[in-house]
Amino acid sequence: MTEVINHKSDFQIKARAYFDLTKFRLSMTVVFSAAFGYYLGASSIDWGMLGLFCVASFTTTAAANIINQIIEKDLDKLMNRTSNRPLPSGRLNVTEVATFGFIMAVISVIILFAFFSWKAAGLAMLSMILYGFVYTPLKRVGPIAVVVGALPGAFPPMIGWVAATGHFGLEPGILFAIQFFWQFPHFWAIAWVTHEDYTRAGFKLLPSKGGQDLNSAIQMMSYTLFLLPLCWVPYYLGMTGINSAVFAMIMGVLFLAQTFQLMRKVNRKAALQLMFGSFIYLPFVQIGYLIDKV
Repeated sequence: MTEVINHKSDFQIKARAYFDLTKFRLSMTVVFSAAFGYYLGASSIDWGMLGLFCVASFTTTAAANIINQIIEKDLDKLMNRTSNRPLPSGRLNVTEVATFGFIMAVISVIILFAFFSWKAAGLAMLSMILYGFVYTPLKRVGPIAVVVGALPGAFPPMIGWVAATGHFGLEPGILFAIQFFWQFPHFWAIAWVTHEDYTRAGFKLLPSKGGQDLNSAIQMMSYTLFLLPLCWVPYYLGMTGINSAVFAMIMGVLFLAQTFQLMRKVNRKAALQLMFGSFIYLPFVQIGYLIDKV
């Protein structure tokens, strides 16, 4: 009886480790963003196809996260926020993690290629490569990593639109652009808040050589400014109504105000508020567009 309990416990530990590998909460935010693009692009919704697309989105994100964790396994040991991940904690070994990641990637590409389009599958593969093999090693080089990381980070709504419609265009381009520029204040606020951890791992993500200084805050504000005109473009392209454009503008102004607050105070508390503001901004704006879809 004791052996059965122990085996069950071992199974639960492994299952939890594989679950943790996917970074479930983060991956689900990406799935929502991708589903947003799909819903916005689709002329009518087949819920079965949308569900299948969400599975592909989740496995794409999980695969990218797993590549990241394999490459950074030794660095993760140095940071408080990552030291308990499956690899640095020893709950899984590299072979197990790599196998699981490969399975996730294959599932993603097969679903997107077989049920949607080669364009969507190609974008998903490019996203995994950019995030895992380009962005990840660049994190120790300098802020250029954030620029590179913002590319795959902005792919989800574009992939969603392409999966729903089968083509590119201005519409998926603007969905990409909004999410692309949002990521700079978002990532840099996180880098500010976790600066000590990142420094231990040798990550250099803040835009200023001075790190947590006024120059970094100004650059965060500068990128946030782009969101104000961009939020109107879906309305002018006929993707959404004017109500969501006004709502997105209000959200953008509030988001921008938080960057000015950081410029004024230049401290961790203001950066933390900006970080949470970034968590709120994107899903709220996307939900506004969905509700107001023309």
